[in-house]
Amino acid sequence: MRAAIITVSSSRTNADDRGGPALAEFAAGLGAELAGRELVHDDANEIADRLVHWADQSVELILTTGGTGLSPEDITPEATVAVLERQAPGIAEAMRAASAQHTGHWMLSRGVAGIRANSLIINFPGNPKAIEEAGAAIAPALPHAVALITGESGPARSHESGSSTSASH
Repeated sequence: MRAAIITVSSSRTNADDRGGPALAEFAAGLGAELAGRELVHDDANEIADRLVHWADQSVELILTTGGTGLSPEDITPEATVAVLERQAPGIAEAMRAASAQHTGHWMLSRGVAGIRANSLIINFPGNPKAIEEAGAAIAPALPHAVALITGESGPARSHESGSSTSASH
């Protein structure tokens, strides 16, 4: 699995970007090969362009950090939704639920997740600690999610038979 990381910030530089390196560490923990890492401004067209670029490069996992809050310049979710073909709301819900255990401000995150072509796109918060906490909640499901999206695995059949076998996962 290849991963691309996009830091969204108009105030950060590569030198002081803490979210990008945290996501790179997260991706490495999943066994992903880093296809690229970049920093873009809080500009919906620029964010959307980079998401499409990485999806067109057949990068299976595209992770963003930053721009998911409530301030006027936080437009990462809107830019992401504009390029998604299908949403995967359970991923963002799980990230928020995990954050609830650590901060009373968990509900202020507006990150989304979804699919474009054969890529899973996930918006993470900008704080490295929040990336670690939210990432821990979704990491076990991501390899299977990517395998389903890319056609490397059939859908789990546990809901059909009432049981699960190793062959169905």
